[in-house]
Amino acid sequence: MQTANTLHLKGITLLILVNLISATTFPLTKDIVSSVSPSVLIGTRFMIASVFFAIHLRNLNLLLLRDGVILGLLLFFYLAIETIALGTIPANRAVFIVSLSALIVPLLGWLIGQRVMLRTLLAAVIAVIGIGAMFWEEGELGIGDVLMFCDAVIYAVYTLYIERVALRHPTLPLTGIQLLFTGGLGAFWSHSQILNQFEAIEQHWRGIVYLTLIATAAVTWLQIQAQRWVSACDAALIYTIEPLFAAIFSYWLLGEQLGIRGLAGAILVLTALILSQASQESEPDSKLQSS
Repeated sequence: MQTANTLHLKGITLLILVNLISATTFPLTKDIVSSVSPSVLIGTRFMIASVFFAIHLRNLNLLLLRDGVILGLLLFFYLAIETIALGTIPANRAVFIVSLSALIVPLLGWLIGQRVMLRTLLAAVIAVIGIGAMFWEEGELGIGDVLMFCDAVIYAVYTLYIERVALRHPTLPLTGIQLLFTGGLGAFWSHSQILNQFEAIEQHWRGIVYLTLIATAAVTWLQIQAQRWVSACDAALIYTIEPLFAAIFSYWLLGEQLGIRGLAGAILVLTALILSQASQESEPDSKLQSS
């Protein structure tokens, strides 16, 4: 029988894998939406991904259906806003802004009455500063920046909700409902656009297949599975390594480069991760609790 520490470590490993895969989606999505509309991309990848979970959509109950639909709705809005914003700002800048969820998750958790360790808040602040050092560019605040900040809030809510329901249901049907509902919303949003974009879809078919099978079907299930063993606050902090991977893929796929601040930012992010996962006893006076 696996111990709690073993399961926690397993969850962390899965989340690191999720981050590695998810980091590839920013530059890849930015490239694809240059010719494929965001609605068509979301509808296509999620409807196809849901097919792989269809066999697990039997014997559903209302609670499972409700939780899957809520997750699907949150994920749809997150992806829709992301794909629109990526049309106006660089991929590495977008991933920095959405990584603010590392700070938003513990703050939201505190507001809804969860006990949050001061160490967790400190690690989140360090991580955000590190990501900012890596990616923030000079210039005025644009609509893309505002959209990605809204996305960070949505993703924080999504992460907290996964923590709430992950142990309540089997992961496969919960993932299937989520994917099916997200894909359905994407298809409704796209209307008949997909009929006019077959040529563009064919041009990017390799990237779309990757997004569908790996970055959608596999990642969505892995994230739910991992958060059965890892808290939302810890998960949000682990997500801060995604910009490190995104920087590599943005340079490799799009030629986007970081300045000299990149190394300093990376060190701060890694410091925050070490701080957040350092073993220490949770004393009552080392926690914040909403009144």
